[in-house]
Amino acid sequence: MPKLNSPRDLSALRSQLEAKSRAKPMMVTVCSGTGCLACGAASVTAEFKKQIEKAGLSEKVGVRATGCHGFCERGPITVIEPQKICYLATKVADVPEIIEQTLKNGAVVERLLYQDPATGKRVQRVEDIPFYKYQQRVLLVNNVRIDPTSIEDYIAVGGYAALAKALSELKPEQVMQMVKESGLRGRGGGGFPTGAKWETTRNAPAEPKYVLVNADEGDPGAYMDRSLLEGNPHSVIEGLTIGAFAIGAHEGIIYVRQEYPLALQNTLTGLDRARQLGLLGTNILGSGFDFDVRVHRGAGAFVSGESSALMNAVEGHVGEPRPKYVHTSVKGLWDKPSCLNNVETWANVPFIINQGVEWFRSLGTKGSKGTKIFSLVGKVKNTGLVEVPMGMSLRDIVFKIGAGIPGDKPFKAVQTGGPSGGVLPDKLLDLPVDFDELTKAGSMMGSGGLIVMDEETCMVDTARYYTDFLAHESCGKCVPCREGLRQMLAILNRITTGKGEEGDLALLEELCSVTKVASLCALGQSSVNPVLSTLKYFRAEFEAHIREKRCPAGVCKELIAYEIDKARCKGCGLCAKNCPTSAITRTPSKVHEIHQDKCVRCGACYTVCPAKFRAVAKVPASKVRTAA
Repeated sequence: MPKLNSPRDLSALRSQLEAKSRAKPMMVTVCSGTGCLACGAASVTAEFKKQIEKAGLSEKVGVRATGCHGFCERGPITVIEPQKICYLATKVADVPEIIEQTLKNGAVVERLLYQDPATGKRVQRVEDIPFYKYQQRVLLVNNVRIDPTSIEDYIAVGGYAALAKALSELKPEQVMQMVKESGLRGRGGGGFPTGAKWETTRNAPAEPKYVLVNADEGDPGAYMDRSLLEGNPHSVIEGLTIGAFAIGAHEGIIYVRQEYPLALQNTLTGLDRARQLGLLGTNILGSGFDFDVRVHRGAGAFVSGESSALMNAVEGHVGEPRPKYVHTSVKGLWDKPSCLNNVETWANVPFIINQGVEWFRSLGTKGSKGTKIFSLVGKVKNTGLVEVPMGMSLRDIVFKIGAGIPGDKPFKAVQTGGPSGGVLPDKLLDLPVDFDELTKAGSMMGSGGLIVMDEETCMVDTARYYTDFLAHESCGKCVPCREGLRQMLAILNRITTGKGEEGDLALLEELCSVTKVASLCALGQSSVNPVLSTLKYFRAEFEAHIREKRCPAGVCKELIAYEIDKARCKGCGLCAKNCPTSAITRTPSKVHEIHQDKCVRCGACYTVCPAKFRAVAKVPASKVRTAA
């Protein structure tokens, strides 16, 4: 394919590609994000291609491996276009039936459709499935429409039109002004106004200037940036190039975690194809603007997601933060002006240029414009990647999109913003999700992790878990973060093992106060959120652990024991059969009993006891000791 030398060349190519795509009236799209690939999506795609050719349908039906569709709970996902028939958990064995029923005869395979748990009815179309119905997909919409390794697919759906418009119709100052007026805020966690950051870098006196993509997504349970780079890398490349034009930069760097092999591979492929077509390099689209991008592979340290630590790593130094006496937008990479935004932020830019400022401002809330992608995980029926307008309530996300808690257990809390975020209780379920409201509540937007918890989640253990993660990920450069987190973790470990003392909670709050104000970087400053938020909303649980030596949720191993309810036990023997220490005497058809002196409290008996009996119960360890 020849190099594109002007916006007119790009437009002509798009027309050719659109005509080519219309030549096949049907398309089978198979989600090939990391989650679905792990469930066999590659084999499903290969089988579709094989069987469609065998059936003589190759002239009418295409097959496309796409990026993440989002409904990771039910993958691999197959969507038949243009009917938008959605098949869930597709297996290789299902392919012949889909071809025979749907592609040949226009019928549906009922058993592969989504089944509404409330009504029992099958749902055929993608947009009618509750998981998708209540979303507003802007950034993710092309994930299901294109092959991420094909720049032709991206161009056919309008890709690089925003870049052509910026280079041929707008001045750098006008692009800058559009981004400022749009109200776009950084999606990496801080929520800083994107246009203001761009302007600071542009106005900084030193040269050269750099633009960087932060794809160092290290939050447990979060995979928003990964899925964008895997499914639509060109949206990020295009946004980065537009930003470079506005700022006056000629070199870009995409910092990708080494643990993201598919995102890395698709990004490198995208950059190569963009160069071949003249969408990167010298004199892009005949505009006279030169810009190119390289990839830096991160070593996997969580702290390297912090701006100055990331730039240290790119320079070849240890990925640890440095004091920001001057912001990195003025003095960053190699002491030059450097604009760093995360993947999702850059991906928004082409939409602002194409759709306009007013369109973008129509989405979201007064202080938080646009949509936000979340990874919805934890104790929720529908897990996956969701995109919603800023301002949607936590309740709607958890119960409309997520369909509520498995087993219809009571909702207890939701943790937002990754390991440095806060834990919010049920009384805040109607809180609108945006930057400012989450901060007021003691949490944060973060990069977009959203972890749902039910009644069987211990809030003390939750605070301990996140503090443990952050203590291990601290680079150790500053004392407040390094030692503050270690001391907090030691106290929380004592509390969860029944050794907590009066005064521990006051000491935790004092440590949090010092760590928050004295730490060098945002990791340390925000690391106290899990502890402070759980203390604020679930203090009674901490007090029960300390004063009563009791874990109300029945999670902390040293504070619970297991007993068999003699009235419920039917003598099935499953508990005895699965006990690793032979602490349960196995007498068929007779009531069983746990010998506490042998029990190691692994919970195997509790797990295997049939739900219809529920004969094994969790009880406070102190109760068993007293009885003994």
